[in-house]
Amino acid sequence: MLYIVLTTGKCNLKCRYCGGSFEPEFVPWKVSYPVSKLKKLVKPGDIICFYGGEPLLNLEFIREVMDSVEATYVIQTNGTLVHELEEEYWKRFDTVLLSVDGVKEVTDYYRGKGIYDKVMSAREFLKGKVRDLVARMALSERGDVYRDVKHLLPLFDHVHWQLDVVWSERWENFSEWKERYKEGIEKLAEFWIREMEKGKVWGIAPFQGILRVEYGVENLTPPCEAGVNSVAILPNGKVISCPIAVREKWATLGTIDSFRTECGIGEPCTSCPYLKYCGGRCLYAYKERYWGEEGFKQVCEITKHTINVLLNIKPRIDELIKKGALSKKELIYPEYNNSVEIIP
Repeated sequence: MLYIVLTTGKCNLKCRYCGGSFEPEFVPWKVSYPVSKLKKLVKPGDIICFYGGEPLLNLEFIREVMDSVEATYVIQTNGTLVHELEEEYWKRFDTVLLSVDGVKEVTDYYRGKGIYDKVMSAREFLKGKVRDLVARMALSERGDVYRDVKHLLPLFDHVHWQLDVVWSERWENFSEWKERYKEGIEKLAEFWIREMEKGKVWGIAPFQGILRVEYGVENLTPPCEAGVNSVAILPNGKVISCPIAVREKWATLGTIDSFRTECGIGEPCTSCPYLKYCGGRCLYAYKERYWGEEGFKQVCEITKHTINVLLNIKPRIDELIKKGALSKKELIYPEYNNSVEIIP
């Protein structure tokens, strides 16, 4: 089970696509339940992912949890406060996801001037201390999937991106951008397989997460497992299926003392032949559909295109496996639900 533990609703940044802190009435800025309740809930083998707001704004809570609860630890952070937490704690994290949107000019435009350099400083500090350092991109209008992912790949163990199609107003030129994105996916996939043929498997998380289905790992519905094997615990102890669905009644599952689990994905996804790869995509996007039915279908088109591109290069991958130049294990990522959502 993955427990996404929100340490606070407060954030020290105000990114263009996000807007900054949660309102305290929806996500309180302080934790009001005792850590003993979290300790009672978490079982051996479970994962705790610290989340926010910016989780490192509540260092005292993070320390208390890590000192008393046995779990596999993950954190999603904007990277600006990494140096505030002691090294001994960082060495206990298995996966750290740093928010960075690609090249410097794109990151600083969306996340704030100077943020790229701060994230790179955090990356340098964390390198070698955690097993898996992940660049967590938000890909928006100024982003270029081929350029930005290739820029980050040498700097991180894995790169994952989420399309900014859930939280923001609809882009004026999304249809045009969509075609450029599809071309970028094709170029990125060709780069990926050519590098494999040279002996290098780059950590492109969505590609690995999609293709692992072909090598014996089931992708659940939804792929992030929200509401099924993953729940979010708000600072007041409320339990919801998706960590960004803090206002929506459909996401409420109960409290830290008692909650249910459920899968919220239905038609048209459940009868779609692509479901085994994409799992219905993002639960929040499925439920809210901010861009309407047509917008939902356009993003679905992008997902199907990505899957088709990867299936087209699979025979070349299989040939490498057959020759012994590549192992299936190198393609299977993530090995457990480390909060990488798989599908952009």
